Amino acid sequence: MGATRANKELYFEKLRTLIEKYPSIFIVNIDNVSSQQCHMIRQALRGRGVVLMGKNTMVRRALRTILPEFPQFEKLMPFVKGNIGFVFTSGDLKEIRETIISNVVAAPARAGAYAPNDVYVPAGNTGMEPGKTSFFQALGIPTKIARGTIEIVSDVQVVAAGGRVGPSEATLLNMLNISPFTYGMTVVQVYDNGAVFPSEILDIEEKTLIDQFIGGIKTVAAISLATGIPTIASVVHSLVNSYKNVLNVSLATDYEFEGSQKVRLPLFLLLSVLTFV
Repeated sequence: MGATRANKELYFEKLRTLIEKYPSIFIVNIDNVSSQQCHMIRQALRGRGVVLMGKNTMVRRALRTILPEFPQFEKLMPFVKGNIGFVFTSGDLKEIRETIISNVVAAPARAGAYAPNDVYVPAGNTGMEPGKTSFFQALGIPTKIARGTIEIVSDVQVVAAGGRVGPSEATLLNMLNISPFTYGMTVVQVYDNGAVFPSEILDIEEKTLIDQFIGGIKTVAAISLATGIPTIASVVHSLVNSYKNVLNVSLATDYEFEGSQKVRLPLFLLLSVLTFV
């Protein structure tokens, strides 16, 4: 009992230390991820990030202990469910994400498992003896006998994404030495300096963000000028328009100031040339 309590206290302290040290956190799903894969990811992130696992109940308790001091981390609570872990980092988020999701391994189909993707049996010679033809027929896979072995005539989908793998399908795929699934960590959410967002946000290019920001400023400025309500976005345009108005009045009258003198002389010369012509 004492050891368990001590382990919890160590975990709480480790979580607090990591939260204080790193500004960014990846919440990752680790379904079907082996301990060997986790070890490889830890090695790949060495010096750039830290992987922390733990039971959800302990993670939630640990987060609650720091919420009075770090209330922003309450945003993580809704995502502490299922089979998840944390990756703490202060590095480039896109690079760290790529390191996390790039470590995948092929896995055979197991009966009863949910398929993460569609599975097809490709056309071609299987090398199997004709006696197993009935097995293929039972699964609706068209075959023919070629050179004394079974040949699949065309590609056939045997499992749909999201469906369960049946015993016959699993047996067939294993017989054909097909490992149709790949498993690895997937990013559930990203926490960065108080903001929580899906990892797809990292795919948005900086130029796109800048263009959208500039477009927003232009829209605000246009609305401000149209309604006569000054804003930071419209103040430059208002100053320029006001200067143009003063300049027009100066040119239409005898009133001069430094700016109008610079315009009046070239305009006078131009009119003189046109009159002479």
